[in-house]
Amino acid sequence: MSSPKSVGISFRVTPSFKNLLERAAAYEKRSLTNMLEVALEEYCERNGILVDSQPSATDGRP
Repeated sequence: MSSPKSVGISFRVTPSFKNLLERAAAYEKRSLTNMLEVALEEYCERNGILVDSQPSATDGRP
């Protein structure tokens, strides 16, 4: 089974947020991207937010 293609995303954060992300990622031996993915997945799981496996209609494709 192949993994879905990844997409680029860019956003600005405060220096303290970046520092916390870097520290958490280093502690878990993860990349910054993977740390954010894991944290968001755990948040959604705890709060009953279901992940839609299909791309949304607003994914930027015509």
